[in-house]
Amino acid sequence: MAVLSTAHKLKRLANPCELPSVRTLLSRARRAAVKRGERSTKKTAITRAELEAMLATCDDSLEGLRDRALLCFGFASGGRRRSEIAAADMRDLRKVGEDGYIYRLEYSKTQQARVTADSTPDKPILGRSAEALAAWLHAAGISEGAIFRRIWKHRVGPALLPGSVATIVKRRAVLAGLEGDFGAHSLRSGFVTEAGRQGVPLPAVMAMTEHRSVASVIGYFQAGAAEDNPAARLLK
Repeated sequence: MAVLSTAHKLKRLANPCELPSVRTLLSRARRAAVKRGERSTKKTAITRAELEAMLATCDDSLEGLRDRALLCFGFASGGRRRSEIAAADMRDLRKVGEDGYIYRLEYSKTQQARVTADSTPDKPILGRSAEALAAWLHAAGISEGAIFRRIWKHRVGPALLPGSVATIVKRRAVLAGLEGDFGAHSLRSGFVTEAGRQGVPLPAVMAMTEHRSVASVIGYFQAGAAEDNPAARLLK
């Protein structure tokens, strides 16, 4: 299912895996698994502390510049999925102001065929994240096509595959000496967790992540806000 879904996203085609009938079937399968006592494993969240440690491992080589830009883009644009990072294209990126970008997310897991009336496709890339992206694009000489690409013997190649995005995240986590089970989804869960920790309103978070359901995002959000919950200090 994941391979089929990713193939449709990369080709910017309507995704049959997102049909209501298919989603209902998968939902029932997940509930059945829970009843059998099976538990899904969640990737360790990459919050700001983990992200800073991973960015510190990125040097000024082509690979380092790419990985820094990829991590910043994936996190700052709302915790993008690995398929969305791999599919990121220059035609959807525009410069704003002196040091910022707007990335238009035309296709995502929750937004398969096109931008809809209730979606918020424009994702700001600002500050350090914009600087990292600009440095990579300049060094790699990228002005069109895929934003994030493979590097072969110091040469820039074709677009990264979704699996390669996950590999980069895992590798940088290892280089940073972080403990946990990290993957590309760690950027997404970490963005929501960090937003909750910093008191960002949930609607603003969902506008960035493109989550349609509060139920699917609230767990990560509450985990980030838990430390500041006044109810946890009743005996203090």
